[in-house]
Amino acid sequence: KDYAKIIKVNKNKRAGRYCVRNLRIAVCDVIGWLASGMTNEEIIEEHPDLTLQDLQACLSFAADRDRSLN
Repeated sequence: KDYAKIIKVNKNKRAGRYCVRNLRIAVCDVIGWLASGMTNEEIIEEHPDLTLQDLQACLSFAADRDRSLN
């Protein structure tokens, strides 16, 4: 998966949640911001360590997780 290079788990960060690279930004944070109506540009402006590729990786990861539940 393309997101495997971006989405990581570190037991010492964010209680072992899936995070973007080695940042303290969890995938669930990104999905929540998008769900609340924030645009990619707004998210990146507020969190300049993130890239468009990071946001797309979070969406791809979340979609795969949902597919694996069914």
